[in-house]
Amino acid sequence: MAQRNHDLTAGTGTEAAGDVLGAYLRSQATAFLRGLRLHEESGADAAEGSEAARALRGAARRIGGSLATFRPVTESSWADGLRTELVWLSATLADEHAYGARLTRLLDALHRLSGAPEVPAQRGAAGSGSLTVGAARAAALLERQLTLARTRAHSATLQALGSSRFHAVADAVAVLASEVPLNEVAARGRVADVLVPLAELAGSRLDAAVAALPLTRAAHPYNADALIDDAHQDAPWHEVRRLLRARRYAREALGEDVTRLAAACEALDRHRDAAEAAAASATAARTPRIAPATAYALGVLHADQRHEVEASRFAFHHLWLRPPVPTP
Repeated sequence: MAQRNHDLTAGTGTEAAGDVLGAYLRSQATAFLRGLRLHEESGADAAEGSEAARALRGAARRIGGSLATFRPVTESSWADGLRTELVWLSATLADEHAYGARLTRLLDALHRLSGAPEVPAQRGAAGSGSLTVGAARAAALLERQLTLARTRAHSATLQALGSSRFHAVADAVAVLASEVPLNEVAARGRVADVLVPLAELAGSRLDAAVAALPLTRAAHPYNADALIDDAHQDAPWHEVRRLLRARRYAREALGEDVTRLAAACEALDRHRDAAEAAAASATAARTPRIAPATAYALGVLHADQRHEVEASRFAFHHLWLRPPVPTP
């Protein structure tokens, strides 16, 4: 954030870089293996399986992000290979959850926009009576499309988790939980001399990406910039989200407070979710031979989600520029 110079308050910086990075990577590897065990034990329990997949994704992202930021401190060829596989695994695991969350988000929005008093516990025809005809048909269309996508993603996840590629990744992470391959020279350096400059480099990339955003416009509510569904317009915000997450993980590895970075990440997570939900409603509206009332409901839904994109940019602006709390 803008207060980056105030961030480096944890520890003395005199510890060995390899000790600090190694401890963080081992803890995340342990979290990964715990998530894998929970996933294997969850069986047909969808809620437990979803929570286990979330734990796997989180640990995979943190390990991969740390290997990228602190690459010079590790054995680079090993780090590059493992990071590539963790990116693949995280993306594969994320798809099923993303489609399910997108469907829930869009159905909730349709209920809200149509004036329904509450969202039914069970999705589908049981709740259609409280919707207008157009919204009900839009909900049914979205449910068919996104449920199909989620089913395909679920199959892909099961195939991935049963593959030799995944087992190789799991074996590599199991080794990481006990031994971290490090560059012997860099690992002996002090945290302040080795890890902190690398973390600051990640922060500089983030600062440059944020500086390219139209934050001045985003500071004004209802500025209408985000109402245009344009992947090129959304892409810089998605890139900031990626770099912000890398900065957050780097600070975690250094034992620093990440509360404010986490809040900014959440704002950009909402931005991504709303943008993808808007795209899904636009895709549904292009379905051949749908009724005009259905297309109208999907258009209203699309505009609603683009307003959510705008609101998320507004929230990020205030989180990013809010002055830091002085350290006692």
